[in-house]
Amino acid sequence: MVQYTGKFPIPRPDVNEDTIEYWQLLQETKQLHVQKCKNCGTYSHPPRPICHHCRQYQLEWVPMSGKGTVYSYVIYHRSVHPGFEVPYEVVLVELEEGVRIISNMVDCEPDEVYIGMPVEVVVDQVFEDIALPKFKRREQ
Repeated sequence: MVQYTGKFPIPRPDVNEDTIEYWQLLQETKQLHVQKCKNCGTYSHPPRPICHHCRQYQLEWVPMSGKGTVYSYVIYHRSVHPGFEVPYEVVLVELEEGVRIISNMVDCEPDEVYIGMPVEVVVDQVFEDIALPKFKRREQ
């Protein structure tokens, strides 16, 4: 579970012309959305201006179920930023729709995380204007 030291500012995600809609949708709807190509149906995450499969520009934002499983994870014992307390985990979650997203857990200690763990997204209002998608355990 990532925790913040309070001694240093927390790093903010990069918001740019390709990602701004992702952050706005998460903030406004409190639901995870990803891009889906209208041409070939491929989901894309992180956000990008073009479909990585068919190279078309016909992307739309669609809501995700928010349910998935831990595909992989790593436990940090040395922080990559002074704003994070160690140890903490970073998880790679594969959503039911097949999209993978990197995030943190909010309800368990790093040594409780395991590959295949069923999880669901929660929206963590870390900044006044930006929320972050994180995950919690779920029943199967």
